[in-house]
Amino acid sequence: MNDNLNNLAQDPRFCFIDHDEIESERIVAPRYSYWRSVFRVFFRKKVNYVMLALLFLILVASFIFPIFMPFVSGENILDAKTLNKSPKQAITYMLEREGAAAEAEGKTLTTMQKAEIVFKYCLGTGSNGNSIMYNLFSASRTSLLLCFICAAINMTVGVLVGAVWGYSKRFDSVMLVIYNIIANVPYILMISVLVYVIGAGFWSFIFALTVTGWLWIAFPLRTQVMIIRDREYSLASRCLGTPIPRMVTRNILPFMTSVIVTILATELPSYISMEVFLSYIGVGLSAKVPSLGHMINNAQTGFITMPWAFWPPVAIASAITIILYVLGQNLADASDPRTHM
Repeated sequence: MNDNLNNLAQDPRFCFIDHDEIESERIVAPRYSYWRSVFRVFFRKKVNYVMLALLFLILVASFIFPIFMPFVSGENILDAKTLNKSPKQAITYMLEREGAAAEAEGKTLTTMQKAEIVFKYCLGTGSNGNSIMYNLFSASRTSLLLCFICAAINMTVGVLVGAVWGYSKRFDSVMLVIYNIIANVPYILMISVLVYVIGAGFWSFIFALTVTGWLWIAFPLRTQVMIIRDREYSLASRCLGTPIPRMVTRNILPFMTSVIVTILATELPSYISMEVFLSYIGVGLSAKVPSLGHMINNAQTGFITMPWAFWPPVAIASAITIILYVLGQNLADASDPRTHM
């Protein structure tokens, strides 16, 4: 028997395997990263690359271009020939005007200066002789800033309040009374009254959108928190004396990531639509603040005779809304752990 074992030990085709209890318990598998899996699923859809590229172009045009190409509303208001010009008419006239001004100084327009004039007036001029292209950059920046700031405030307050609201029964009884009172007041009416009372500035408008906007985020989260609150691991953690803040941040909110991202996907484009609508009806931002809603409102009377002033802000507002909604929905789907299989 021993001879046979020695012969097998010397044969390279055979080897003895020892039994190691520690090694047998070790799981040989790659480490799982939730957010790495989220982005892997997210970028699996090719449409997200297109939407991200379009969003990047809009962000660059909205935040970088105005630094080098500032918008001046009354830049050409004293020259009646620049008012409400089509792109072709505006480019032709501005090249002639700037060329004559340069010749009067003994100079000629360079190729770079001509290209700048063509780019500046490629969408025509508005009612004040202003460049619609430059106005579009500044208006998009205002709308995007408003969207991101309102979403950051409402989502932060709404998620935190909703988590505590669904966990604490005493807080729930108080918040239900507040919610029932505010929910019976139309949201548009409340914003309009606040804008009339505190003014139509940029930060005043943000205050009007966020003073109660977080409530519509906190209420649906309350129901989800109540479901997770009564699960076994939450009850066990409560019996061990875990503090409420730790229960909320460690046991409840991580399981609601996909729900929070889904709400964010609908919130982001809603602020763009809200700003455009309220500014369109004259309740939103003041006339001194350039916005997409003001551009649409100013051009609505001549959207047939002067389409170059009406359709660009409509197209940009629609594009931003669609891009943010598609990216948000796809990110919400990717954040669902069930799609990581």
